[in-house]
Amino acid sequence: MSIMTSSTRRAGDHFEPTDTDPQVQRRMRGYLEQIDYTAFASNKAVLSVSLPRVEGEQFQRLAVAASTARARWVSEAVAMADAGHTLSEAQVARLHHLRSAYEELTSVYEAMRRMVERGYVAYRPIPA
Repeated sequence: MSIMTSSTRRAGDHFEPTDTDPQVQRRMRGYLEQIDYTAFASNKAVLSVSLPRVEGEQFQRLAVAASTARARWVSEAVAMADAGHTLSEAQVARLHHLRSAYEELTSVYEAMRRMVERGYVAYRPIPA
């Protein structure tokens, strides 16, 4: 299994036992659960201190910032292409900067979403 993110492909890396002894498999699964819990507890301890709670408004602002960055990147690229010239080195650098800004904001949004999904930080929704 592989997972496509915005810019990378990660291969799924799930436990596939090579030993056919059920007792050995159970013991290995127990070890892996301990490892996963250690990672969870560590993330919760560290992240809840630096970001004790995220709010719906923060997600909304990040989503708007990412959308704005994408719109700026695409609209500038279209304007450059409409000019009909070969792009200069400075123009390519500008597009690279704009794309990087968009990708960074998107990555932050996804990271914050995972933090809530995995229970590392508390979430307060937008009031109705």
